[in-house]
Amino acid sequence: MAAGLHDRAVDRRARRSLPVFALCALVLLLAAAASLFYGSQPVPATDVLAYLRGTPGNLAEANASVMALRVPRTVLGAVCGIALGVAGALCQAHTRNPLADPGLLGVSSGAATGVVLAISVFHLVSPAQYTVFGLLGGLLAGAVVLGLAARIRLANAATSLILAGTIITGVLNAVSSTVVLLDKVTMDRFRYWTVGSLSGRDASVLWDVVPWLLLGLLLTVLNASSLDALALGDDVASSLGRNVIRDRLIGLLAVVVLAAAATASMGAIAFLGLAAPHLAKRIAPSGLPGVVALSGILGGAIMLLADTAGRLVLPTGELSVGIMLAILGAPLFIVIARSSRLRSAVDSL
Repeated sequence: MAAGLHDRAVDRRARRSLPVFALCALVLLLAAAASLFYGSQPVPATDVLAYLRGTPGNLAEANASVMALRVPRTVLGAVCGIALGVAGALCQAHTRNPLADPGLLGVSSGAATGVVLAISVFHLVSPAQYTVFGLLGGLLAGAVVLGLAARIRLANAATSLILAGTIITGVLNAVSSTVVLLDKVTMDRFRYWTVGSLSGRDASVLWDVVPWLLLGLLLTVLNASSLDALALGDDVASSLGRNVIRDRLIGLLAVVVLAAAATASMGAIAFLGLAAPHLAKRIAPSGLPGVVALSGILGGAIMLLADTAGRLVLPTGELSVGIMLAILGAPLFIVIARSSRLRSAVDSL
């Protein structure tokens, strides 16, 4: 009988979730359409559809050139936004810290250090070339943070993780700053990367990071079933039959892979991994797996809307998506931070 009641409760949650997920997916699709249609040079819907159907010969040459740049940019923005939203939700779930974001694991600093070395040591000049080094730097930094946290072994595992992340982030920031300050050329090129932008990212960047993004999403799917149990505490999760160490490792590896791939491909992005989960928690009618999935959808939509807005603000140029997210995200997070739910969550840490 208890199993039947549980199944009916799950069915009710699923029915309530469908309209919310459908609406958010529609917002993501509309954001993708806006990203394709609008920019410094608007493209008619007929030309966009012709290009997507594979008949670019019917387009004006200028519109065909624009679409050749805009399609991979839109796809990359969507998948990176999804990755950062999912990574932020997982990071908050596993640390039980509503103020956590993927940068907590040193991934952003690791990616930045990798890009600095790519510029200063190997003299690389294009975003596509930076991607591999940024990805390796982010993955290595995340792995070191996880290993250091395991060795620190404080009473609270989340505190060990935060401390390890702070240490590694500080060291990597010092290395990056030293190299940048000693080399003006590196400073000029790195400054462009570090603001976070989709400009100049072509299909080669997308193909470099897609396998890693898919790996991160696969780890997320494997980890999803454990999130609600882990939210009750490690002791309770263990009593429910969960392997807490394995579940936490899979979840944090997913955060590292997703955040490293997104950061390597487009630079450091603030607020998205922090704000998307909070928005998802306000509208998600289901448990933490639903929050994680909804965070990804909202992250993709927010990324594309911010990128499109940045292209429309300046008629002769654009504001990078990193700047737009900071401008839009700061007031949004102030509103979120004033909510009683977040204050009570922070007080309970």
